[in-house]
Amino acid sequence: MYNIGFYIKRFFSLLFTSIIFWCLAFSFFIMIRYFAFSQEITENNNDQIPITQWLDFGIWIGVVLGIFYGIIEFLFERYLLKKQSIFLIILEKAFLYLIILILSTTFISFLVESRLDKDIPNGSLWWLRSNTFWLVVGYFIIMSQILAFYKMANKKFGNGVLFNLLIGYYKNPQEEKRIFMFLDLKSSTTIAEQLGHLKYSRLIQDCFYDLNMVLNRYSAEVYQYVGDEAVINWKYKRGIKNNNCLKIYFAFNARIQRRKKYYLKKYGVLPNFKAGVHGGILTVTEVGVVKKEIAYHGDVINTCSRIQEECNTYGVSLLISDDIFKEVKKSTYKFSNLGNILLKGKEEPLKIYSVELE
Repeated sequence: MYNIGFYIKRFFSLLFTSIIFWCLAFSFFIMIRYFAFSQEITENNNDQIPITQWLDFGIWIGVVLGIFYGIIEFLFERYLLKKQSIFLIILEKAFLYLIILILSTTFISFLVESRLDKDIPNGSLWWLRSNTFWLVVGYFIIMSQILAFYKMANKKFGNGVLFNLLIGYYKNPQEEKRIFMFLDLKSSTTIAEQLGHLKYSRLIQDCFYDLNMVLNRYSAEVYQYVGDEAVINWKYKRGIKNNNCLKIYFAFNARIQRRKKYYLKKYGVLPNFKAGVHGGILTVTEVGVVKKEIAYHGDVINTCSRIQEECNTYGVSLLISDDIFKEVKKSTYKFSNLGNILLKGKEEPLKIYSVELE
């Protein structure tokens, strides 16, 4: 039920965003057409039609297009993105969006005729001969690419980072307080030898696909994938809120357990992950020129990695630092104090705790 509720919420969030974006986009399009081609718009009518009336039609097409756009993007992301090649997805979306543009602009043309008493071409295959329609198509392609770039940037860098990149905020190192989780596959060497490198790579793909299915639910962002290890992070308050930095680990494991039959049938092994969690102040900055990315530097990351490595030593799956233990809510979890441990490469011992579900 929780998963269903999450996807319903995610769907309506995407739908709302799509409607707002396309309403604004086509209102802007109408304004351009109105001021730049007012004579063409009013044609032989000597009375200039107020722009407010034209903006109504821009909002209408934005609503119609936004609804279909949101539905299509959600369905492709949820069910087809992993199963089909990017090229095939582009072709399928292009066909669907062309049909939707034909239907929506035809609907708007009838609306214009009805409300403004104007003769608008909308007969059979009218769109093939209409310069305005193909102008709308070109505009849609440009705006959809802008929206796709925005979504891609958010997925790569995290929500809100794109604006900081555009204004050059990370050109100079900045301090931020964040929580990190190092998530690593247990017995990875043994599994890799058993499966071979190709099948092992497919296993890692499936595991990280399942991980991505729970990221948004707990406001998490992926910093890096390093081999069979994923490095996840949160802004500090967001990671502590509702125990997100703990819940995501158990939600990920639960998802893998639900797909147990799939993993055993395809790979003959059920993947199991260990994780370490730590947080604090570190430095974030923009690095690279050819392959630019946001990089985090500081003791927090090194310590988090060392905490995760101690999982094998103590035979546990999830370890957290004392800093995180002090912040999270204690209900529904069983915490075991492992004492002050001198982590590899550290000069001072650190108190860490193992975490299990009660």
